[in-house]
Amino acid sequence: MAAPVTRQVSGCAGPVLTPTGSDTEPGQPLAAAVAELPVLDASGRRVSFGALFRERRAVVVFVRHFLCYVCKEYVEDLAKIPKSVLREADVTLIVIGQSSYQHIEPFCKLTGYSHEIYVDPEREIYKRLGMKRGEEISSSGNSIHFVHRDRNRLDHKPINSVLQLVGVQPVNFMSRPTVIHV
Repeated sequence: MAAPVTRQVSGCAGPVLTPTGSDTEPGQPLAAAVAELPVLDASGRRVSFGALFRERRAVVVFVRHFLCYVCKEYVEDLAKIPKSVLREADVTLIVIGQSSYQHIEPFCKLTGYSHEIYVDPEREIYKRLGMKRGEEISSSGNSIHFVHRDRNRLDHKPINSVLQLVGVQPVNFMSRPTVIHV
């Protein structure tokens, strides 16, 4: 039987999240070996992956790569999430791509994305967690609470579904004013 693609766990204790691919269970502490792997910011500064959400709640979105058209569109929609809405819910939005750090700035200009973004240029986190495609993760402290693994390049989890899991109000992605009937 295939493992579920989307799983949500509400803080139960259990085994450490280890690099076992589809056997990885959310809601568990991230294995130290994975938490200490580096990601790079736009200036090439190394930061440990676990440090990105150790002291705060975060939605971490892994994208296949910056040249993927579907991933680009998804990040364009992520860019539409107002920082004030995330601040209200005390949530940080983080994108991690598979590229060189020199591609971060052009990608952000292309997509309009202004939230946190990093790269895993050697794909070590992707490999250790058994990722082959994009993935959305909700975490706080050193625990993973929600994981969605894309089955194909068009299978991104709807953004508002992920936001609701972390207590963020839904966002209107239509870029049109809402019509109110009086």
